Amino acid sequence: MGFCAGCACRLSLNQLLPIVPCESFAVTQQISLPASACAIDPERDAQRRDGAHEVAPDLAYLRLAIVNVVFIGLPGAGDGRWVLVDAGLAGTAGWIRSVARRRFGGTGRPAAILLTHGHFDHIGALPRLCREWDVPVVAHAAELPYLSGKAAYPRPDPRVGGGVMSWISPLYPRGRIVLGERLQALHPDGGVPYLPEWRWLPTPGHSAGHVSFWRESDRALLSGDAFVTTAQESALAVAKQRREMHGPPMYYTPDWATARQSVVTLAALEPDLVIAGHGRAMRGPAMRAALTRLAEDFDVIARPRHGRYVGHAATIENGGAYPPP
Repeated sequence: MGFCAGCACRLSLNQLLPIVPCESFAVTQQISLPASACAIDPERDAQRRDGAHEVAPDLAYLRLAIVNVVFIGLPGAGDGRWVLVDAGLAGTAGWIRSVARRRFGGTGRPAAILLTHGHFDHIGALPRLCREWDVPVVAHAAELPYLSGKAAYPRPDPRVGGGVMSWISPLYPRGRIVLGERLQALHPDGGVPYLPEWRWLPTPGHSAGHVSFWRESDRALLSGDAFVTTAQESALAVAKQRREMHGPPMYYTPDWATARQSVVTLAALEPDLVIAGHGRAMRGPAMRAALTRLAEDFDVIARPRHGRYVGHAATIENGGAYPPP
């Protein structure tokens, strides 16, 4: 059950933290969110002392510099009775394991790792976590070429969105990672392994096999990067976690028409709680209103005016989604 990390995980947390602290060029502003929409309760988080932000009894997340990972399962559940969603940056495996041990007890080993998609900041800790936990990694079938060494992601576009994170995007790894026998595809029926209350929803655009996870009972949504809640193009906004309903990160989105449809699909759910791949967890009427507006005016608010993929999408059909590694 071997794998090789190749170059997919070379950009580590330590490399990203010292990124240019100020930005001298315009960053696209989308829809501001009020402080009242934030789902985080700092006092309760401090009392629990597990290092995570708990937003529901069995739902918490951890911010790893520029990206979030999500823990699904009740505290104290024990080994194999919870699920990790996404795997952060290279260099953060120890941080993830430490929070998992404190939150769930035992060795902190989950039943599986689910992926919204496989961009470098969502799979960076996978090689080390796979070695130490030996658990399945589950993603959409259309994402598997990126996770099995068969394809790289389309090139990022540093010209869109403004901000340092866009500007340095050509440096981000696009492959190669090979997960071997651990890699599994989500079942087409929408069921989520080990999580009977959850469904996965196809939300491509930001990547060919991007998915989001939805729980109807409490209207909780894990949106991945289909939309995010901070201006991910800006290092300053990321550092401050500026609250904003924002389309998918511009520099890494190769299919804008499909990305718009994914946001429309998620807005129609009218979620009460959202944990995105980037930014703070948000909840309530102001969040829903902002998401509805983003869906209705996506092409004006979120889609860049110019860029590599504006009018020239990289898709599975035209072969642009799967360049060679």
